[in-house]
Amino acid sequence: MQGLITVFWKEFADDFTRWRFIILFVLVLLAGVFAIYIAAENITSEVVDTKFVFLRLFTTSGGALPSFLIFIVFFIPIVGIALGFDAINSERNSGTLSRVLSQPIYRDDVINGKFLAGVVTIAILLTSIVILVGGVGLRMIGVPPSSEEILRLIAFLAASTIYGAFWMGLAILFSIVLRRVATSALASIAVWIFFIFFMGMTAGLIANVLAPAGESVASQLRSAEVQIMVMRISPLTLFQEAVVVLLVPGARTMGQMLQLQTMPSARMLPNPLSLGQSLLIVWPHLVTLIALTAVCFAISYIKFMREEIRST
Repeated sequence: MQGLITVFWKEFADDFTRWRFIILFVLVLLAGVFAIYIAAENITSEVVDTKFVFLRLFTTSGGALPSFLIFIVFFIPIVGIALGFDAINSERNSGTLSRVLSQPIYRDDVINGKFLAGVVTIAILLTSIVILVGGVGLRMIGVPPSSEEILRLIAFLAASTIYGAFWMGLAILFSIVLRRVATSALASIAVWIFFIFFMGMTAGLIANVLAPAGESVASQLRSAEVQIMVMRISPLTLFQEAVVVLLVPGARTMGQMLQLQTMPSARMLPNPLSLGQSLLIVWPHLVTLIALTAVCFAISYIKFMREEIRST
């Protein structure tokens, strides 16, 4: 346990002092501030109902600028990859990993400490950004958040941390399997690009093969259902659907809900769901994200524990 704590604090300190983390933090913060600023202007000029106005800061877009939620969906994987793509292979190539293991530190403490430090770093980064951009939005709209809105934001932060942990676990896996740092970074980014740009096309092709959309409404619905099922293989889709339901209390279904609720002219749906009901809807998505994260970390753990590490 002492070795785990030592590795955790060492990695935690390194994460906050690395220039790539500082640059990513500033980029995400600036993107969030701009998105919240545009959303607040749209809300103050259009909103009629004051219920859940504060949450609309995070889901309303304006013009060509996406909403804060869209920025988070795209930036969290980059943060997770940046924290994990060189976690093991950089130290292995420089010879510091063998020197660390020569100390009274168990091998599993190294990978557990690195992963735990990365998760805590992601949680702190997201929490600080949400507080900062929320403060900017609060100053502009002048409507404080209710207790349920705060709880929904906490649930959103928890889901975002799980999402970031998956990408960090995937990057750590590549850093163990691949020897070169640049190769592991490119492999992680390639997976991210596939899920963002090519997953939709792949899901459409599979749906056309398994359930071609004919002229009847039933066949078109069946094809759409197959496409949605294939899309939910992607962690990006799982996270996107989950946080939309959490941040849009009136959402009862997913899929097209993100596009509907992030339009500047969108209004909150009547009779919003309670937080408990929203959590019941997104629970399968969160469990799947946790399972994917656990699988990535388990494979990394087994591979790291079995490989031979020599001093260079």
